[in-house]
Amino acid sequence: MENIVWHEHHVTKEDREKIKNQKGCVLWFTGLSGSGKSTIANTLEERLNQMGYHTYLLDGDNIRTGLNRGLGFSQSDREENIRRVAEVSKLFTDAGIITLTAFISPFIKERKRAKEIIGEDHFIEIFIDTPFEECAKRDPKGLYKKALNGEIKEFTGLDSPYEAPTHPDIHIKTLEESIPTAVEKIIFYLKERGILC
Repeated sequence: MENIVWHEHHVTKEDREKIKNQKGCVLWFTGLSGSGKSTIANTLEERLNQMGYHTYLLDGDNIRTGLNRGLGFSQSDREENIRRVAEVSKLFTDAGIITLTAFISPFIKERKRAKEIIGEDHFIEIFIDTPFEECAKRDPKGLYKKALNGEIKEFTGLDSPYEAPTHPDIHIKTLEESIPTAVEKIIFYLKERGILC
């Protein structure tokens, strides 16, 4: 962009990571509404905090009350929502933070773009795999009831598609794995990747 020059920091990402004893990364939770993304992300963040790691959780509804308040639910607005989240996540990663994001992010191209913005080495895709029928049964926010009654249009999984990840870094099947099991599975992966030092 014209007349904009990136400002180089004197303190590097590596400097920030060193004092935190961790590597900055983004844990990108994706799955249907009601799949358990926020529940697992919250439990994981609590566990990492107890272990002494620096984290921050970006949740879909919370982001839409502030940063993305002006965005609706059209296709272009949904894409812009995810782009902004990816840009914010990239900044957190540069700060050496382990960032957890809980967004439906239903399209492969959206998640691919987020990965490109954040950087392949720092992006960890976590698929919270819960069947539509189970999510509709849970219906924690009452959205499925409204969607099935025709009160909500373009509802993901019903009249708008959800494109499941084909090769997620971590695959959690919530009908087979408990929340504690899922959390420990993710922590094991982070240790294996050298993110938790």
